[in-house]
Amino acid sequence: MTTLPRANFAHLLNLRGPYGVFEHAKMSQPRVEHGYCTDDVSRVAVVLARQGEALGGHEVEEMLWSSLHFMELAQDASGMFRNRRHASGDWEFAASNGDWWGRAQWALGTMYARCDEPGLVERAGRAFQRGARVRSPWPRSMAFAMLGASEFLTRSPDDPAARQLLGAGMAVLDRENISSSWRWPERRLTYANALLPEALMAGSSYFGIDHLVERSLDQLRWLLDVETPRGFLSVTPTSGRDDVHGVERFDQQPIEVATMADACVRAHALTGDDLWREGREACEGWFTGANDGHAVMFDPHSGGGFDGLTSRGPNLNQGAESTLALLATQQHVRRVVASMS
Repeated sequence: MTTLPRANFAHLLNLRGPYGVFEHAKMSQPRVEHGYCTDDVSRVAVVLARQGEALGGHEVEEMLWSSLHFMELAQDASGMFRNRRHASGDWEFAASNGDWWGRAQWALGTMYARCDEPGLVERAGRAFQRGARVRSPWPRSMAFAMLGASEFLTRSPDDPAARQLLGAGMAVLDRENISSSWRWPERRLTYANALLPEALMAGSSYFGIDHLVERSLDQLRWLLDVETPRGFLSVTPTSGRDDVHGVERFDQQPIEVATMADACVRAHALTGDDLWREGREACEGWFTGANDGHAVMFDPHSGGGFDGLTSRGPNLNQGAESTLALLATQQHVRRVVASMS
């Protein structure tokens, strides 16, 4: 089995345009005609801010600044964000509180917490504060924003806006499991599933609500069990899943794997339980061939991640979302190696 290599930012750099990272690619070439989106630019900022001192390279550092500028322009006076931007630089649609608002808040909170450049920290913090006034009825939007608030609070532990946003998210995510056999707060698994218990874990551990910490861990444990039925990771396909023993396995997307990796890393840091280390390793294995297609899910030459696993094998296009999912998972490997050296 192929070993997951160190993060390679070459393809991410290749996806750059005048305003940010292009959303789609045909194989390894950016599809300029599809433009940009706040969703992916926010993911760029999260990954680059997490890279920390190992960021390296003027071009990569420049991308972090340009991502912040993109989000500042996407945000309106209410704190909400526009998502779609044409290759020309023109924006499409009005700002709203959809998932891109939550992802932008996640990115801004992470930049504020993890970056050292004073100017960047100050600007990210200001944009986060503006966005922290917004609320969304959608659990995943709030969950992304909660991750940003959790990051923000590591640098400013008593910040009222971040605390209130985190608390508002807790009110949305504090939902009972459907049943003892379907230990999940929704009747169907859809997308970014592990995000929900991770955000609940982040909020409940900050506020010291022990029974919600336990619920979040129980939900994540159940999800990991459902998605490893044959000893390797088989994430919920794009069609969703409402049956633990469902036969639909394709198409699978890398973002589901990266979301699970993030949640397992947080759970391991909180509990020290080896189950979560094994979960993270299963996520790494998915990219290197321990998956339903027995296929390597990245291009070792370009550093790009493949867009999905289909019943016929990998979708070889290397879009921004998939490449960033690969890079995020590789970052966890780097941290583990660093901690052992």
